[in-house]
Amino acid sequence: MRKLIGFDDDTADKLARLGRDRMATLQELADEAFADLLKKHGVPIDLKDALRKSSRAATKPTTQGRKT
Repeated sequence: MRKLIGFDDDTADKLARLGRDRMATLQELADEAFADLLKKHGVPIDLKDALRKSSRAATKPTTQGRKT
């Protein structure tokens, strides 16, 4: 899927410089950034991540009563 994202000139220059320094394409930088954003908000990135998150939720003990 292709989507168009606009950057101001300064940001585009900084991303291009970062890509050159890390020997990465803009696509690779974007993939890393979006993966980090999804992880930050608890959204599984891929099937493996979704299964890991689901497994943790299933084994987490539930609390029956409420402490006061």
